[in-house]
Amino acid sequence: MATRKPRLLSPLLLWFMGTAILANIAAQMIFPLESLYVQELGANVEQVGLFFTIAAVAPLLFQLFGGWLSDSIGRLKAIAIGSIGGVVSYLFYLFAQSWLWLLPASVLTAMAIAFVAPSFQAFIAEESSEETRGRVYGMTSSMFMVVNIVGPLVGGAVAQGLSFRAMYLVAGCLYTAAAGIRVAMAYYAGRQKKEAGEPPGKASFAGFRTSLVAVFGLIAAGGVVTWIFVSDGVRDFAFNLTGRLMPLYLENEMGLSLLQISALQSIMGIVAMALLSPAGWLSDKKGERVSIVAGFGLIAAGWSVFLLGATFWQFALSRVVIGAGWALIDPAYNSLISKVVPPRLRGMAFGLFATSLGLISLPAPWIGAGLWEAVSPIFPFYIPLVAMVLLLPIMWKKFKLPANGQGGRAGTGQPAVDAAAKRP
Repeated sequence: MATRKPRLLSPLLLWFMGTAILANIAAQMIFPLESLYVQELGANVEQVGLFFTIAAVAPLLFQLFGGWLSDSIGRLKAIAIGSIGGVVSYLFYLFAQSWLWLLPASVLTAMAIAFVAPSFQAFIAEESSEETRGRVYGMTSSMFMVVNIVGPLVGGAVAQGLSFRAMYLVAGCLYTAAAGIRVAMAYYAGRQKKEAGEPPGKASFAGFRTSLVAVFGLIAAGGVVTWIFVSDGVRDFAFNLTGRLMPLYLENEMGLSLLQISALQSIMGIVAMALLSPAGWLSDKKGERVSIVAGFGLIAAGWSVFLLGATFWQFALSRVVIGAGWALIDPAYNSLISKVVPPRLRGMAFGLFATSLGLISLPAPWIGAGLWEAVSPIFPFYIPLVAMVLLLPIMWKKFKLPANGQGGRAGTGQPAVDAAAKRP
């Protein structure tokens, strides 16, 4: 009798993805239009850039700690703690009287992201095998892409038809529902471990220091992890120059409506959602490096279309090409990182990457706004294209895993061995 193949997505992972989708529909209702809300509350273009530069400091205080806490006390507990902070942040967004009121909201949002984001990728890695990791990341990312389709359209429709505050009210209700389910999942997971006699995870300063030294060793070793860090730093800085300015550019300079701006994000999400699963298969079969370089090549092409665009449909074409590029990159990048970082350090590693990259890109929104004012509104948008073209040969050369093993101890290209770390 033929044995049944194990499911790629476990029931626990499906529940996990459900809460992530619900919470991030709320987030994507807001993200494409947040800079316009800051502007409505009295900020000029330079102050918008300054706000998002200041807001970027908050994640630096939490990302590293959130990743380590995820490794120490468990993924679901860390996610539940962060989600409670996220619920409170929506109250500040909803009742803000000026753009300065949004700063404490950004701190609480950063705490939520810092606790959830490292746990998200690490949890998926723990619920998959190395042989299927690209496909699992592809499938979960494909499921997750519904947030980029539904969220922006709902957010744009509510903001344009009613108001920004109504948009935040709807988003806050969705996020609160997701947070409630996450807290329940963490509670029941903890109770099951207690009934099974498993000791609860403990957090200590000594453990934090040990994990921190180990992860810095990965980055300093000069292998794959080092070059992921370098390339991500360049990319993150370049895209943060323009990310918060794009809605302003599309509305103020190109004359697009709020709904059209939100629809562009949804278009990119639809394309990525359709391609993520086959992209994960390609990553497993041909290697992460091939998918990553091909994806960034497509993003460079799509960005070129954006720079030449003047109508909604030209910008839509740009998002189609960029969406295809992100579909190739996302599962491959996550799979690559999970293979070159030992399981016991995954949460800390994802947190450290986010923290270090945040430090590199910290002044980017403010610099981008300065270039907008000093040179021209379109000028900052040329920088990401140049950065991607320069990174392509570096990533092709440096993102190569050894033929005899998937991992890479300390990112050096040697097979990863971590006997002390076991999947839950």
